[in-house]
Amino acid sequence: MSAPEWSVWAEDAPAYTLGAEEELMILGGQRLELTPAGPRVAEALPPDLRRSVSTETHAAALELQTGVHGHVADAVAELRGLRAALAGELEAVGLRGASAGTHPLALGLDTEVSPQDRYQHLYRALGELARREPTFALHVHVGLPSPEAAMRAYGAVRQAIPLLIGLAANSPFWRGRDSGLASARTFVFGAFPRTGLPRAFGSYEDYVEALDALIRADAIPEPTFIWWDLRLQPLLGTLEVRAMDAQVDVAATSALIALVQCLVRSGAEDDVLGPPPPAEVLDENRFLAARDGVQARLIDDGRRVPLPVVLAGVLERCRPHAVALGCEDELEQAAALGRENGAARQRRAFEELGVTGIAGALADAYAAPATPALAATG
Repeated sequence: MSAPEWSVWAEDAPAYTLGAEEELMILGGQRLELTPAGPRVAEALPPDLRRSVSTETHAAALELQTGVHGHVADAVAELRGLRAALAGELEAVGLRGASAGTHPLALGLDTEVSPQDRYQHLYRALGELARREPTFALHVHVGLPSPEAAMRAYGAVRQAIPLLIGLAANSPFWRGRDSGLASARTFVFGAFPRTGLPRAFGSYEDYVEALDALIRADAIPEPTFIWWDLRLQPLLGTLEVRAMDAQVDVAATSALIALVQCLVRSGAEDDVLGPPPPAEVLDENRFLAARDGVQARLIDDGRRVPLPVVLAGVLERCRPHAVALGCEDELEQAAALGRENGAARQRRAFEELGVTGIAGALADAYAAPATPALAATG
């Protein structure tokens, strides 16, 4: 059987270039609640900004998309500019933007699905699952020159998914209360099918066959209806990492983008990891990271190890790649996330503001340095 058209790898994919996609919430009203204005806001944007903004399943969400960049600093500078431009457009119509894995007060009963065909298809396919509370993620694409290189990187990054979830955990509040989780988004989004940590694949052909079995059977219309923590994008020639909560501010986003870029380059070029841990260990680590964030103790070689210790080993492996990629400063910022991530900062702000004040603090920090309530301490 010939390879399906969707699986043909982009021939001109430059190695290790990157792009970021950041989902954001639209807030309005006195309590800064989620407001289903995404489609009309997107339609009214100036053309130059509109090209970098897309609607999402939930009408109270939008997504910012950077272009393709060789360096983390350039992608982050574009993202910072996009945040500022969109914040200005929202303010002009009495709305605000904010970024975190979940809105602290949202209830599924308030959710509207966007009217575009893709999202209405999802509503028909998923029923009320499509109207669960919106969640907001950071996606990072890294370019790879061949499917073989992509599969090497896929295997390495798959092992690091629990670490990325723990560092990026930024959604402790859910339905108006502390969820007891660092990343409630991970579990809420997991109500969708075809999510979570994908299995290991022996080859690119195995990966393609797994997805194409669903497409041929008309269970899904095309590959982007797979929402795993990481997936390949052959049309773009990228590995896309989707496991991370959206971040309050661009500084944290910068650190995560750099870590992903370095992990991909290390995975494609190094041969130091050995066989992957059992699937049960990775699944448990994913749960522990989403529950406990940077306080998690991950399973490593038969024992529990603090997440910051795991991070230190990964950073050591990544530093030579950061030098080659020109993102040494951004990578080192990941160590600060290992001490205090977004979930910890939100919980600290809760002591001062209460849960109803968190949305305002998130909005204040969206296009500016974080407000004192959400500023990093370490």
